[in-house]
Amino acid sequence: MELAEQELAILPETERRAMLNALEKLQVLGQLLGAPHTSQVKGSSLRELRPRQGRSSWRAFYRRSGELLVVGAIGPEAVKDRLGFGRALKAAEERIAAFESN
Repeated sequence: MELAEQELAILPETERRAMLNALEKLQVLGQLLGAPHTSQVKGSSLRELRPRQGRSSWRAFYRRSGELLVVGAIGPEAVKDRLGFGRALKAAEERIAAFESN
């Protein structure tokens, strides 16, 4: 998704590399990738990808759509920035829903 790619591009370099590494693990392992690398977001159909085994301040929000795992947004983790987390979660839900309707 283009907007998630833009969000990835503006992360600090070390965080971007950690996110890319986590995304590669997700691509290879899919739903087999478990905690602490990923977890279900409470009250949502989305999961959060947690770079550096959860020690990163950034998350990628995704869910399965057919055979694909679709990343809808990249945003801050909840403890560091609750409002930013909520905004990223909402954006991911909307973007993935739009992707699925096409």
